[in-house]
Amino acid sequence: MPAAIGFLAGGFFLRLIDAIVPLLHMTKEIDEAESIHTPREKKLSKTILLFLAITIHNFPEGLAVGVAFGALASNPSPEAFIGAVGLAIGIGLQNIPEGAALSIPIRTDGKSRLNAFYWGSMSAIVEPIGALLGAVAVLSMTAILPYALSFAAGAMIFVVVEELIPDSQTNGNTDVATLGLMVGFVIMMILDVALG
Repeated sequence: MPAAIGFLAGGFFLRLIDAIVPLLHMTKEIDEAESIHTPREKKLSKTILLFLAITIHNFPEGLAVGVAFGALASNPSPEAFIGAVGLAIGIGLQNIPEGAALSIPIRTDGKSRLNAFYWGSMSAIVEPIGALLGAVAVLSMTAILPYALSFAAGAMIFVVVEELIPDSQTNGNTDVATLGLMVGFVIMMILDVALG
């Protein structure tokens, strides 16, 4: 039951953030995508919205890593350590294409390579904050571990289903995007089995 509650709480939390901060929907106008029918005085650029979307979803990723490492205090087994390291490696690996997904549009907008790299890197700045908060929360109350882990999972699944999968299917990239998702999933399965 704690896993189900945490998972739903994570998804609803990201939905609340989604309602407050308009995330990027590449195929639709922002007002249409967010079901907003009142005109906005000032719209944010797609690049800024993409930065916000990636940055917001990086927080629960960091939270998951922090919770996994914080849980080592109550279960200091080698298996738990390898699992935490595997999670950190997996999230670290997927941060590379995320940074590129942000840097490329910034570069396309005419910004310098250094500027594009800087903003692509800065989108992940909240992950260490999330990791620290996750570790502190677990160390102070180990009873919240299943809630915290499933909260982070629910938030990440929300972002994947709401943002990443639909956007990956645009511009005739359906097959490439689907195969990329499958290869990424297989890589994570291999890491899971190989690391514990």
